[in-house]
Amino acid sequence: MNDEQLFLLIQKAKDKDQKAQTKLINIFWVDVFSFVMKKVRDENDADEITVSVFSKALSKLDLYDPHFQFKTWVLTIAQNTIIDFWRKRSKENQDPTENLEEVKNQYAKSPEELMISDEEQKKIIQTIESLDSNYQDIIRLRFFEEKSIKEIAEELNLSVANTKIRIMRAKKVLAELLKNNEFEDD
Repeated sequence: MNDEQLFLLIQKAKDKDQKAQTKLINIFWVDVFSFVMKKVRDENDADEITVSVFSKALSKLDLYDPHFQFKTWVLTIAQNTIIDFWRKRSKENQDPTENLEEVKNQYAKSPEELMISDEEQKKIIQTIESLDSNYQDIIRLRFFEEKSIKEIAEELNLSVANTKIRIMRAKKVLAELLKNNEFEDD
């Protein structure tokens, strides 16, 4: 693909053309996944990070400067996402007694606070139920049943690449709906 064709594809992807977005992901998936895999050395983590990278890239396409190589831009996003991944991982591996006060405070919630948490959970579930059934299935399998991308692909009879794209889109749609519903009163 020459630079002009790539630029046109990026323009279509910016305009929320899902076929263009999918094609863009497919063109750069191997490059990004390989880059991430070298840094994290775990296929599941690399899959998750790569999905996250493309989710970020698609949501920030309007920030892409065409004077630079698109691959370099996406790999920069990948590098930053890997850094975030390792920061999060190192926090998870800290001394468990460090955050004891936070844990105590969480258990010291008032009944009102607990009720608000239940209400938030109900809103999230209602929002998920309002999604297209394909997105509902993907979210249920990935986040409630905690299945791997490969397991979901097999269960839904999809390719792994298509499954990754659907997960990314479902997360994006759900996040947008939750963000929009956040300030509404029932």
